[in-house]
Amino acid sequence: MQEENKPRIVIGRIGGAHGVKGWMKIMSFTRPKENIFKYSPWLIQIDESWQPIEVEDSQLRGERLLIKLADIESPEQARLYMNCDIAIQREQLPDLEEGEYYWHDLIGLEVINQEQVSLGEVSEIAETGANDVLVLYSGKKDKKNILIPLVMDVYVMQVDLTARQIRVDWQIED
Repeated sequence: MQEENKPRIVIGRIGGAHGVKGWMKIMSFTRPKENIFKYSPWLIQIDESWQPIEVEDSQLRGERLLIKLADIESPEQARLYMNCDIAIQREQLPDLEEGEYYWHDLIGLEVINQEQVSLGEVSEIAETGANDVLVLYSGKKDKKNILIPLVMDVYVMQVDLTARQIRVDWQIED
């Protein structure tokens, strides 16, 4: 049984069964997506509890990621794990260079522009192809989400994880 208060990072989700021998499709939240296979052990959430699972085998088949869990031998058994999140312990993540951040560390940070106006909190980060985008939730009922390109030293001037703030060069249109 894992300690429930240890920080976990969700790195993927189990999809449906694949084939007749207990294989499962997975969605990876890592970049590149096959990096999910580099982490071990995995934890999955079952009935509000995180439990370790043993990955017996894994494959990248075209665009599809597949896993075979130990002791799962049929599609019926595999379906019991459908939509379960896959997580790892925070300490399993590699250390980052100065100025690099994991997305999950930016979620929930307050974003402040150069006029000291709070623009909202980072609710998610969207991958657009050209660059990632901070999606801010303003907390105001009539306001739309604010989208700010996550481009360091152009729009994002400073990330302060200790103060839980991101300073940006961004103007709000009224």
